[in-house]
Amino acid sequence: MANLTQVELQNLRHLIGAHETSYQKLNTYASQAVDPQIKQMFTKSAQEALNTKQKLMSFLNN
Repeated sequence: MANLTQVELQNLRHLIGAHETSYQKLNTYASQAVDPQIKQMFTKSAQEALNTKQKLMSFLNN
């Protein structure tokens, strides 16, 4: 993989931070949800945000 430019690196860090924030918020919403379907939806969305964050972080490890 080619080296990342400073702008690409900055954008990647921004995206990683945004997905971490989404993950944290969705987990909070899931913990507060009463309806099982809503709780499941928030939990699934939180996991997807975490997975995307991890995929983005893999670009930093290459």
